[in-house]
Amino acid sequence: MDFFEADDGVEIGYAVEGEGSPVLLAHGFASTHEVNWIATGWAKALTQAGYRVIMPDMRGHGQSGKPHDKQAYTLSAMAADLVALLDHLGEPGADLMGYSMGAMVSLVAAMERPERFDKIVAAGVGAKLLDPRRDPGPVIEALLTNDPSSIEDKGALLFRTFADQNKQDREALAACFEAVRAPFPADGLSRITRPVLVVAGETDSQAGAAEPLAERMPNGEAFTVPKRDHMKTVGDKAYKEAVLKFLGE
Repeated sequence: MDFFEADDGVEIGYAVEGEGSPVLLAHGFASTHEVNWIATGWAKALTQAGYRVIMPDMRGHGQSGKPHDKQAYTLSAMAADLVALLDHLGEPGADLMGYSMGAMVSLVAAMERPERFDKIVAAGVGAKLLDPRRDPGPVIEALLTNDPSSIEDKGALLFRTFADQNKQDREALAACFEAVRAPFPADGLSRITRPVLVVAGETDSQAGAAEPLAERMPNGEAFTVPKRDHMKTVGDKAYKEAVLKFLGE
């Protein structure tokens, strides 16, 4: 991996593969660029389709810096990291795809810096993003407890297990989760005029349906991945095919 310093001094690690039109990929919470995009076959699919794939480890994750202050993890701060990475690489713009947390960051980036992004894919998100009541408490408690067997909330246990599998800094993740679960700035969705593809699995209870979120954007469209939940959507063939079609239009 290579590294650069973000605007606020946090070190961001990233990898680049392939040649061609750039696609910037923002991974999900408690994941890494390798887990989200390489192990799932995304990097291979995009590079074979003629794209240059830019994959940061989001702050707090993987090989990037891990501050323990929740103010370091606002969606705007992480969106700024994406723009700073493009600046560092000398890229005037790129297509942008994020999954779950990365999709939230991508939508905020499209709101705040629309001139830097062409097409946006927001995957692993849906109607649940529009609900202001998103209590981070159970997941934070699950991340910080020293006794995973005490975790009763199944969704929270899933995040804890994923964090442990990826050998993450759980204190940094807890700070990150508290920040990203603040009410999403849904009023800004109507300002995103770029083409946006919203993708969610048919059985993804964490995201909810793709359509209500897509409808909030002037050029939004929705794609539902059949019979897939939040974790299994990531590497799904139908998801890849829908994205390659969308980017190629």
